[in-house]
Amino acid sequence: MFKRNNLLLMILLLMFGLVLAACNADEPDGKEDKGEATETTDGEKEEKAASDGPKDGGTLTGAMHTAPAGMFNPIFYEEAYEANILDFTHEGLTTQNESLEFIPKLAKSWETNDDQTEITFQLEEGVKWHDGEEFTAHDVVFTYKAISDPDYVAAGGVRTNYVEPLLGYEEYANGETDEFVGVVADSDYQVTFKFEEPNIMPLYYTGFPIIPEHVFKDIPVAEIPEAAESLDAGKVIGTGPFKFTEMIEREQYILERHEDYWQGKPHLDKLVWKIVQQSVMTGLLEKGEIDFIALPGGIDPADYDMVNEYGDVTMIEQADFGYQILGFKHNHRTAEDVENGVINPDNWVPNEKIADPKVRQAIAWAIDRQGLIGEGHGQGLLHGHGELINSPIAVQFWAYDENAGTNYSYDPEKAEEMLDELGYVDVDGDGYREDPDGNEWVLNMEYPTGNQLREKSAPIIADNLDKVGIKVDLRQPKEMSVYVEGLTNDNSDWDLYLIGWSLGSGDPDPLGLWGIKDAYNFSRWNNPESDELLYDAVKAPDAFEQDYRVEKYREWQELYSEDLPALILYAQNSIWAYNDRLQGVEVLPYTMYKDAHTWWVND
Repeated sequence: MFKRNNLLLMILLLMFGLVLAACNADEPDGKEDKGEATETTDGEKEEKAASDGPKDGGTLTGAMHTAPAGMFNPIFYEEAYEANILDFTHEGLTTQNESLEFIPKLAKSWETNDDQTEITFQLEEGVKWHDGEEFTAHDVVFTYKAISDPDYVAAGGVRTNYVEPLLGYEEYANGETDEFVGVVADSDYQVTFKFEEPNIMPLYYTGFPIIPEHVFKDIPVAEIPEAAESLDAGKVIGTGPFKFTEMIEREQYILERHEDYWQGKPHLDKLVWKIVQQSVMTGLLEKGEIDFIALPGGIDPADYDMVNEYGDVTMIEQADFGYQILGFKHNHRTAEDVENGVINPDNWVPNEKIADPKVRQAIAWAIDRQGLIGEGHGQGLLHGHGELINSPIAVQFWAYDENAGTNYSYDPEKAEEMLDELGYVDVDGDGYREDPDGNEWVLNMEYPTGNQLREKSAPIIADNLDKVGIKVDLRQPKEMSVYVEGLTNDNSDWDLYLIGWSLGSGDPDPLGLWGIKDAYNFSRWNNPESDELLYDAVKAPDAFEQDYRVEKYREWQELYSEDLPALILYAQNSIWAYNDRLQGVEVLPYTMYKDAHTWWVND
């Protein structure tokens, strides 16, 4: 058996493999009028830029509302904020196009064998790492071997989904053998991935960003997260178009062009990330002090109409490959398991306060999700720039079934009725419900700073629950790096938590976030039926037929919405914006960071 992860994550996370299909929202009346008024001017501007052609030089400045936690190694990073650096510094063998098809990157071609147990890549030659060393197949082997290492998970690694399908993974990861046979360098420029079983999506698993063997080969995997080569500007080495050279921690992160970049020297001299409060980002964009606002978070929906009126700014709106959740902590890890870096469901401690799925369902009925989104401009936190979804699969995927999961519409009366029937009633007359044994029942809710929508959602959700007699201890929000540590360790008294996930566009498979032993299963959801359905959905030969997978995922979405490891609050539209001095942008369904070496500024 093996796992897969859509994230990327992460962070997530999340993640390099983060990927996704476009669906533009209706544009406000104001934009349509503006377009008519400025069509000639914009056309002249574009024509002038095109006639001038790309120019070398210049600095581009982007804004993030939360500082990266500080891990700049692809095999160990966890957050989308770190990914904003790594997206420009590291690359994988493949990438995706606007149709979400896999296309060449560091690999120029590939071929699978007849039974889909092997895939062989021919690599680009002449690719240089940032320090001038040459990229080879041995770097690919080293990357996957490091993720398979027996010490990887204990060191904090969460990307095992990329290696678990490989031939011999279990034996190698468990320390039963020193021979790593899952990825083999046939020559300096040919590498073969070997799978334990026929694999239905080999290009997904083989697309992870590569790290340099010559930099890390003498560092034990257990020590890589603490190594300067993973943490320090100037020491982080990739093959991407920009080098991470300087930082003022939590303030500014500077990338400089990689002069020997294999696809051609980037036009820009520098790309700078500034950490600024989300509330002031748009003002800085208008003044020209920053040039673009994109992932993660983008433009606050409340600011859409205002930014749309800026004279020299291009806006992008499309459906997001991700969602925001209210998570339920089904179980907690033990302090010993946290210390040892172990995720062992046999040791988990059930959270009795929300152990009954009907309690979780009642909470779901009590929350006004549509109220968070709003019906249109000027309403809700999202001002209509988002939609309700009922399962953790992106709506752009063929696997999403809006009718499979329960649509928890706002129904506080139903929530109250369910809680009454379960014995959660107000015994002492203080307006709050006690548990069926007559004990005080308080749900502890945690959430992070940085994302304004999430910060604003927290008290609204707490108020929704208060109205049906559920007492919530809404804790003070924590800075993201501190929050993630508590969320990951989860040997505390957390009951409810808020977080957002960016999903991978490579495949709709939800494993990696919702598998029992997956590190990102922060709810510590322990449902064997869920795992069985998810593993069956990717197991050959049946899974080669999409109809079979559709049915398995339909069953899984139904189970998810009944057992509720989390309530999906909403899928927010991605709203990005950039100053028109930036040229060469090609937007994909999941990012605007495509081919940054072709970006240039027209001053």
